[in-house]
Amino acid sequence: MADGLTVTRCEGLGIATVMGRKGVTAQEIGSAFGGALVDGPAVSPLDVYQAVGTGPATWLLISEAADADFAGLLAGQLSGLASVSDQSSGYEVFELAGPGARTVLQRGAAIDFHPDCFRTGSVATTVIAHIGVVIWQVSEVPAYRIACLRSYGNSFDHWLQSTVASL
Repeated sequence: MADGLTVTRCEGLGIATVMGRKGVTAQEIGSAFGGALVDGPAVSPLDVYQAVGTGPATWLLISEAADADFAGLLAGQLSGLASVSDQSSGYEVFELAGPGARTVLQRGAAIDFHPDCFRTGSVATTVIAHIGVVIWQVSEVPAYRIACLRSYGNSFDHWLQSTVASL
């Protein structure tokens, strides 16, 4: 493994899909959290959550430490504005950080990860090793988070560990 490169499975995250209702703007949804929400492939840091844009008026809302009723609380906050679906047990999230992180991702995804194109806050939905993933850059270290469906978690981890070992 490249010196300083770390791979971590992120545990205990609260994850929910939030889809804006017809005619409701990202600004209206963001105001329910007291922040600005970007409608597109970008990370919007909100007070307590991170909103990862995955499509038009669609986000993965992530809490680093969610309680048992995470999605229920969100649904209450967004009543009439958006549909909320708990995905906490549906996604596996990995963090890849340090020298070589960009190289690892470039070996699997057909995305330009050059810092001029993909920087902190950038988001992409793509495929790595025939597995659908959502990738977002969390810092300039560089550090990335990669979410895949939990049922593919071990397969994705195998690809990730094999690729890291080949550096």
